[in-house]
Amino acid sequence: MAFKVPERYRNSSGEFGTKPHSGNNGMFFVPCKKVKGKRVVLTVIASDGIGFEHVSVSRPDVTPTWEEMCFIKDMFWEDEDLVVQYCVPKDKYVNNHKHCLHLWRKKGTNDFCELPLKAMV
Repeated sequence: MAFKVPERYRNSSGEFGTKPHSGNNGMFFVPCKKVKGKRVVLTVIASDGIGFEHVSVSRPDVTPTWEEMCFIKDMFWEDEDLVVQYCVPKDKYVNNHKHCLHLWRKKGTNDFCELPLKAMV
């Protein structure tokens, strides 16, 4: 089990720039795929504080696709790591970016929620 960041995509300049000594915390511009001949770049903000590993994934124009979220999951976590998207109660909902989705994992463990039967997934 390991949460890791792709250093080659770290934003190291400007207001939100960080350096490798920031560990698993920072902003990353991750090229993903081509859509209509143009390279899609995902903006990812990663953190591993307060007991959770977390990434937010956004695009300026549209919400990230399932395939893009899986691509980011595979880049930041290991294959065997359990990572989830939460749909929180409305009174806990925060929306700071119209086209942003989040992935969460309890730090250091896969035993933080019950999984449905394999046949149901």
